[in-house]
Amino acid sequence: MRGGGVSCGAMTASFGFVAIGRNEGERLVRCLTSLAATGAPVVYVDSGSTDRSRERAHELGALVVELDASKAFTAARARNFGLATLLATHPACPLVHFIDGDCELEPGWVASALEYLARNPGCAGVSGRRRERFPDKTPYNKLTDFEWDYGTGDAICCMGDALYRVSALRAVGGFRETLVAGEEPELGFRLRKAGHRLHRLAAPMTTHDIDMHRFSQWWRRESRTGHAYAEIVHLHGRDPERLFVRRVISVVAWGVGVPLAAVATTALWPPAIAGAALLYAQLAVRLYRQRRTTESPRDARLYVAGIVLGKTAQSIGALRYLLDRVILRKQPVLIEYKGEARPPAR
Repeated sequence: MRGGGVSCGAMTASFGFVAIGRNEGERLVRCLTSLAATGAPVVYVDSGSTDRSRERAHELGALVVELDASKAFTAARARNFGLATLLATHPACPLVHFIDGDCELEPGWVASALEYLARNPGCAGVSGRRRERFPDKTPYNKLTDFEWDYGTGDAICCMGDALYRVSALRAVGGFRETLVAGEEPELGFRLRKAGHRLHRLAAPMTTHDIDMHRFSQWWRRESRTGHAYAEIVHLHGRDPERLFVRRVISVVAWGVGVPLAAVATTALWPPAIAGAALLYAQLAVRLYRQRRTTESPRDARLYVAGIVLGKTAQSIGALRYLLDRVILRKQPVLIEYKGEARPPAR
């Protein structure tokens, strides 16, 4: 059995888990089984699952609660509700570990995270290395595995899987519940503005199972990323840090600006299309050379394709946020890219 690998004795009473999920199937079973091995209390927050997620979570010893379906489902809402439930049953719990229901805790991670926070009282949250369970099964799994390589050291945010100080979360009001994506960097921004540090360790933390098989899923997920960038810029872009401002400018310029400019000027200057193609080729070569230092030629090419195509998807997501939320004032809607959970791989 995989698990937290915790030999912390009384330390298991110092933290609890909040797992969130929606139709995760066997992924949720693996997740909760790994959490149960730590001996810490577990709250599972379900967001409208139509499979047997709630029943399986109860069988595995988690305290199961359901998110109110009268409001839009968001991961931020689920995490806040899970933390409130955890504190209602363990009011003196000083630490909470959030984990997504499609992730499995790596052995030894919790002990490493607890030790780091014990040695660094100014740190509000710590995360580690997330990896994909089957990175070579599909190109979309591999692209996601690339995405998790955020580096180590002090960071602007932690991931969806992370150990936080409850006092720091409560001081800033927890996750912003209206966000349909990007809730971790937005929380990280407010924590850092309140004087806290966030840190990423090199230690393995969780194994993620995205199980992505279709281009349309990947495209929608990239679009959601662009949406998150744009919303964070809308919320905090005027701050001197200008969080994600350059990123939004980059994705809109490469994803929409260059192609539109080329098409618009072709009639007056026929080489415009060729000029745009040359710009993309230069970008691809630069990215390939950077990635080739750590990856095989095949993986480096896949990485480049993901970055270049992803900019277009992200730009569409950013512009859609501008139209829907800023101009039309529409209510947020959960941006889903997964289908029903598939049977476990053999």
